[in-house]
Amino acid sequence: MAHCLVVDDDPEIRISLQGLLQRFHMTASVAADGREARVCLDAGTYDVVVLDLMLPDENGLELCRWIQQQHDVPVIMLTAHGDPASRVLGLETGADDYLGKPFEPRELVARIHALLRRIRKREAPSESQTKSLFSFAGWVYDRMRRELKSPRGVVISLSQAEHRLLSAFVERPGRVLSRDQLIDLTRAPGVDVNDRSVDLAVSRLRQKLEHSLHQKPLIRTMRGEGYLFDAELPT
Repeated sequence: MAHCLVVDDDPEIRISLQGLLQRFHMTASVAADGREARVCLDAGTYDVVVLDLMLPDENGLELCRWIQQQHDVPVIMLTAHGDPASRVLGLETGADDYLGKPFEPRELVARIHALLRRIRKREAPSESQTKSLFSFAGWVYDRMRRELKSPRGVVISLSQAEHRLLSAFVERPGRVLSRDQLIDLTRAPGVDVNDRSVDLAVSRLRQKLEHSLHQKPLIRTMRGEGYLFDAELPT
């Protein structure tokens, strides 16, 4: 679940954006000025900052520069100035995206999702992402061969969707993955992946893993959050 910090001196905008982001399954904190924003950023961890350019105690550009230097958190800048010069200045200061006021709330949500997707794609692949063979709860999964063997040595066939889903899970054991994350992680050229298809793939994969000697379900549903692959994988 993404954690957003909304920095805006207008209380109506703060309350409105906080409620909007929460409706789209994001955690939202708010700050009324630069001082409050600095306190929040020093005290917590955030995935994105939605920052108004005009703040009562300091220039939003200065705060944006400080955020990039001290916390390296992506910034979407909001401003009432729609001229190209303000947009260019904000981006050159370190903002990752720019949205002029007034704006469509759903567009802000879409820009946050798009920004977080770009950041995930830029991240270097971890060791687990280059690994081919995974063992868990008696099962053996060969990602290169797309082969899953049960604890009794029986080869279990997997659909393409199930293969992509299991690959995403074994790379991130013990982590709650939201539907949006799973959509991004299991996307393939020419394949339409959505909430419904993710749920179906999870259900089918879960059924195929029911024969495990494991005492607890390997794929757990975390209500309101997503799914968790509850297995220990040897390093």
